[in-house]
Amino acid sequence: IRCWSNIPFLTVPLSRAHGKSFAHRSELKHAKRIVVKLGSAVVTRGDECGLALGRLASIVEQVSMLQNQGREMMIVTSGAVAFGKQRLRHEILLSQSVRQALHSGQSQLKDMAIPVLEARACAAAGQSGLMALYEAMFTQYSICAAQILVTNLDFHDEQKRRNLNGTLHELLRMNIVPIINTNDAVVPPPEPNSDLQGVNVISVKDNDSLAARLAVEMKTDLLIVLSDVEGLFDSPPGSDDAKLIDIFYPGDQQSVTFGTKSRVGMGGMEAKVKAALWALQGGTSVVIANGTHPKISGHVITDIVEGKKVGTFFSEVKPAGPTVEQQAEMARGGGRTLAALQPEQRAEIIYRLADLLTDQREEILLANKKDLEEAENKGRLALPLLKRLSLSTSKLNSLAIGLRQIAASSQDSVGRVIRRTRIAKALDLEQVTVPIGVLLVIFESRPDCLPQVSALAIASGNGLLLKGGKEAAHSNQILHHLTQEALSIHGVKDAVQLVNTREEVEDLCRLDKLIDLIIPRGSSQLVRNIQKAAKGIPVMGHSEGICHVYVDTDASVEKVTRIIRDSKCEYPAACNALETLLIHRDLLRTPLFDQIIDMLRVEQVKIHAGPKFASYLTFSPSEVKSLRTEYGDLECCIEVVDSVQEAVEHIHKYGSSHTDVIITENEHTAEFFLQHVDSACVFWNASTRFSDGYRFGLGAEVGISTSRIHARGPVGIEGLLTTKWLLRGENHVVSDFSEHGSMKYLHESLPLPQRNTN
Repeated sequence: IRCWSNIPFLTVPLSRAHGKSFAHRSELKHAKRIVVKLGSAVVTRGDECGLALGRLASIVEQVSMLQNQGREMMIVTSGAVAFGKQRLRHEILLSQSVRQALHSGQSQLKDMAIPVLEARACAAAGQSGLMALYEAMFTQYSICAAQILVTNLDFHDEQKRRNLNGTLHELLRMNIVPIINTNDAVVPPPEPNSDLQGVNVISVKDNDSLAARLAVEMKTDLLIVLSDVEGLFDSPPGSDDAKLIDIFYPGDQQSVTFGTKSRVGMGGMEAKVKAALWALQGGTSVVIANGTHPKISGHVITDIVEGKKVGTFFSEVKPAGPTVEQQAEMARGGGRTLAALQPEQRAEIIYRLADLLTDQREEILLANKKDLEEAENKGRLALPLLKRLSLSTSKLNSLAIGLRQIAASSQDSVGRVIRRTRIAKALDLEQVTVPIGVLLVIFESRPDCLPQVSALAIASGNGLLLKGGKEAAHSNQILHHLTQEALSIHGVKDAVQLVNTREEVEDLCRLDKLIDLIIPRGSSQLVRNIQKAAKGIPVMGHSEGICHVYVDTDASVEKVTRIIRDSKCEYPAACNALETLLIHRDLLRTPLFDQIIDMLRVEQVKIHAGPKFASYLTFSPSEVKSLRTEYGDLECCIEVVDSVQEAVEHIHKYGSSHTDVIITENEHTAEFFLQHVDSACVFWNASTRFSDGYRFGLGAEVGISTSRIHARGPVGIEGLLTTKWLLRGENHVVSDFSEHGSMKYLHESLPLPQRNTN
């Protein structure tokens, strides 16, 4: 029993045991009983007179969806005062207009003044209309709603508290959504500083405290507080350095500076935080989020329940490591320090990492063995993904060789002058290469990606955030540890960060103020999901690797089977593996065609027939479901074309602009193919598998890009750089170059400085 204003009352019902709030956002999907608190700024229009009907309808739709999923939803709403103010103003204007029309004529109507309306009168006039509106909206979803009006005194009287508790439980049992509001028609005026006295005592003075009190009384799993700001900031929103706090922990109040309250309503953010902490102490998880933003208000409640990173989540469990936002800041700072190092120092870090990969081979393979055993025991990974997950001594040796290539070729990558122009006398302009900033690389089932990408980021002076699949957790952990060990020789350990928190990929893609480029490495579905989720952050990569090999009539018999076998069978899970084999019609029923089919059968490649190929056969293989299929296994499609022109048209229609090959001895046909196929990589008499950063001499790659902006094909160091302009003058001003000015533009090209080729 605790006391408030000398009146003893219980802060939680007698029957309630101390609950346990959710520790992570991802657990919110398990919330059964949910309270949604709608602040005055959410429910009312911008003019504070009347309701925001579209916004309210969207909220009702989301609540109804969750209710129909079997959850128990309750709403604590504001808005009665605003709705009443609208009605009373209308009545007053109507009354005044009638009186003035009778006594003064129409010319005086524009001079009418509306008196200040008392809030309790507005509440009395608005409560019935507000509830009628809720009922009408919920009826559209076959859901019944019920109104409950309460005051602070209702919580002080034990019998009233039990009655309220029983009423709410009965309504929830009948699948009815209770809509609760303070009875503003009878409440006393607010008393300063008496709203919330610490986290142990709470009085119902506004809807924030009411929602918190109700959430604890009803043993609610989740309290969602919707306001007109994105969540809790470390300083007043709108100030220069204000940052949204993703997760707030008890005891963090000292790190927050509170501003003024919203344009309407009785509570401010400080009241919301105190109410949230009180509810959290009572075992209820809390999220404070924006319910007014037009881009997110239509799904903000469902997003929160799905565990997406929306608003500020209150948690009692503080993680041991930094948040992903802090990691991104650390990566940016570390990246800038890295870029400021001498090229030889960056190369030294990469050489050290290459040595560690071979020196620590046993530890790496042991960690990888754990990942493989766990993946096989769970049985969740397909065979191609298991192959990607596996590391071996030969793979580590190849990685080390590739890293040394990167180190050797990176000596003048950052700060290289690529253009010099003399604008005018003593006014010289340079364009120089600089890092992009902070890269986010998301990769699945391929731990060898981690040291490759890290080396490229180090060589190009970029900060790096790595998000690997959980199936490679042990391998990624030791490889990241070795990367940081190499970075530490020059004090730039923070430049490469491995995200180990339970962060969803979609949430990472929303960090547009912290991340400059996203590079996905994984399945086509992963890439598509990231491209869809990334709002405002460019994505470099390809969603599919539908690679073609076209066998021309002038193809060499010796070359055909070797190139096709290597393209399809050497590593069928790779994105640069052959998926569709195009054969000139004249080659059907020839010894060369038979050799191709026999070789594919020996290699146990399952063949799917394209529509035209199937039409030539009496008994054909299974007809392909789609000509845009990336098999990623020992499967491929065979289709027939009438000419090289038709082969090019087929590739443009069904390909993914990744890698396409022609096999022919006719140079004219080959050049036509090379010039007309619009893909990132186009080869003549060479396997599709050469489309790789290591094989191109780039040392490694962060991925293969099929986009047409910035970088295309295998992306090495050059693809991770951008440029900036440096202008050196001596008291130059634009006005000197005007028609009557003393200076003239020269725009002379200057020679570039000698590149270091060692």
